[in-house]
Amino acid sequence: MTDEPGTLRKLAGSGMMVLLLQAAPVALAAAAECPPITVAENRGIEGAFPQQFEKAEFEEAAGCELTFGENPAIAELNRRIAGNPEPLPPVAERLPEEPLVVAPYQSIGRYGGTLVGLSKATEAGTSDLLSIRHVNLFRYSDDLKTVVPNVAKSWSWNDDYTELTVKLRKGHKWSDGQPFTAEDIRFWYEDLILNPEIYPETPSRWLFAGEPMQVEVVDPQTVKLIFPVPTPGIVNRFAVDFGQPFQPKHFFEKMHIKYNPKANELAEERGFENWAALVNNYYGGSDWKDVPSPLLKGTDSRVVPTLESHILVEETATGRKLVANPYFFMVDTTGNQLPYIDEIEEQYVADKEVQNLKLTNGEVTYKMQAVFIEDFPVLKENEANGGYRVDLAPGLGENVFYAFNTTHEDPVLRGIFNDLRFREAMSLAINREEIEELVYLGQAEPMQATPAEPLTVTFVTDEQLGYMTDYDPRRADTLLDEMGLEDSDGDGVRERPDGKPLVVRLVYSNQGAPVKLHELVRDYWGAVGVRVDLKEVTSDEYRASANNNDLDVTVWKNDGTSGPTISQDVSRLVPPFGDYFNPGTGFAWAVWKRSGGEEGIEPPVEVKKLWDLAEEFIQLPLGSPESDRVGAEIVQIHVENLWKIGTVGNILGPVYHRNDLENFEPFAAKTFDYYWAYPFRPVQWYLSE
Repeated sequence: MTDEPGTLRKLAGSGMMVLLLQAAPVALAAAAECPPITVAENRGIEGAFPQQFEKAEFEEAAGCELTFGENPAIAELNRRIAGNPEPLPPVAERLPEEPLVVAPYQSIGRYGGTLVGLSKATEAGTSDLLSIRHVNLFRYSDDLKTVVPNVAKSWSWNDDYTELTVKLRKGHKWSDGQPFTAEDIRFWYEDLILNPEIYPETPSRWLFAGEPMQVEVVDPQTVKLIFPVPTPGIVNRFAVDFGQPFQPKHFFEKMHIKYNPKANELAEERGFENWAALVNNYYGGSDWKDVPSPLLKGTDSRVVPTLESHILVEETATGRKLVANPYFFMVDTTGNQLPYIDEIEEQYVADKEVQNLKLTNGEVTYKMQAVFIEDFPVLKENEANGGYRVDLAPGLGENVFYAFNTTHEDPVLRGIFNDLRFREAMSLAINREEIEELVYLGQAEPMQATPAEPLTVTFVTDEQLGYMTDYDPRRADTLLDEMGLEDSDGDGVRERPDGKPLVVRLVYSNQGAPVKLHELVRDYWGAVGVRVDLKEVTSDEYRASANNNDLDVTVWKNDGTSGPTISQDVSRLVPPFGDYFNPGTGFAWAVWKRSGGEEGIEPPVEVKKLWDLAEEFIQLPLGSPESDRVGAEIVQIHVENLWKIGTVGNILGPVYHRNDLENFEPFAAKTFDYYWAYPFRPVQWYLSE
């Protein structure tokens, strides 16, 4: 692996402390209409941030005054949004006074059409399509280096990264036309996140050194986030994370006991136990957007208003439909309100063969998540007939790991899995070069799993990436023999200390990794006397079992490890080395920590050290010498202990789009860590047919 200029390895160094220079505006002759500025033809007009402008900034640079246009079908689309007022105000009144001006990649788009996408189920494989309509306070530009404004107009830090001041857009509105203000950010944090009736235990990701932040509303367009410790990475969280730090106070306050003393009576009238149950009917007790909505539960025809480009209007057990948000806050450079695409249709297809059939038939507009390199040959072969294109993009966090359950309920298995020699043997038994060829078609490299994606930080060494990755089944056998795990009856399966066969049950979801990989690993481990029984389940079943500490081994892609993610979220650095959607191992160690040693299992010394190092790491600016020093120590502890055993990294992954999807440019990376399509500006995609 190299550090040549321009490679992805340079991402983290610029991800946190980017110097953004304002280009000198190039004024055009004054005109009644603004010129159709695109990325391909920018006419020398550039702003402070790549490919976008604030309204006043653009008008000054282009020497024009924006007038606004709208989707001719927007009134009809609005009628499908339950509870939205009619008739719609003029588009200029629906937009903020300071809309975000977006330069399309190739051309000003056309309105209309439906983008068809595939997911596995309600909460399985859905984040890819979620990312298309997603917004947050900030966004990573498509270079994956530069943080740019999104919902927020601007932001600034104090000197020690303990106070973040965020400026919002004057006149910004929710999808039902009600004002979006700083109060919606305060409501989200104080009245939902910190409310024990909504979250019995405050999510750790929204605590900082174990303490809450303070949300100070300065004025309707200004909010100050005050942290108990330096928290420079929070800007990255608000640029890549699915969690949106705002909720519509106006929608919830009638059902919230803090604002309506009769909220419990209202809840009972609507058939709910109490006010919190009523709130969670809409909010779901989560800032994840794909919990079952009232439409699916049959409890209401309305959903929570959004700032996103599209809003949910239909949901069944087989899929969802969303329509364009009539109050969306972005316009193109000629003043047309975005998005261009009328509707998103999300179809649930759990079966891999059916998914590939729909893709090769050209029935899908866009797809990236859960499409693996093993699918690439058949997709490429059918490009011409299907009317689509499939490209390969660098995968970040795609290295599939296997993590043995070090706090297993079975004390015998727990003892085996906690013996480092066992984890070393299992790593050495894997033939990564064969995996690279048979599963990844040569588009990968043998690589150990690390808690930091090596392409996004500078402190992971080649030695760490190669640790225990040689294929050496003889040495694996020796290590297992040293543990006393013998095959006394000669049936090819070693016995546990209690005399039972050493059998590992590998439960997996096909969303998490190629099935062929699991079959190969089963055979590799079987060859050294550890029998593996495979069982495929849904993503929901897998996650429920893993988070309940019921699995022998967890397996998924090693996502959530990019520099921008670990700079603000320590979940991959400390037990259980993951989150609900991608669980790792050491669940009872995490319980021990949370309970102050009253419950769970006390972890070894090296695990305890990680909690202190992780707290130090996220208080340092990513890419600084101090951050690199602490990050390197964290990685070394992980690698030496092999809590997650990696397979191959630097994987290229397929990105699929139909030929009629315009303003679609090749992705710089395929990764959940930057939230799939979000950096690549789907709001300016349009359909040519």
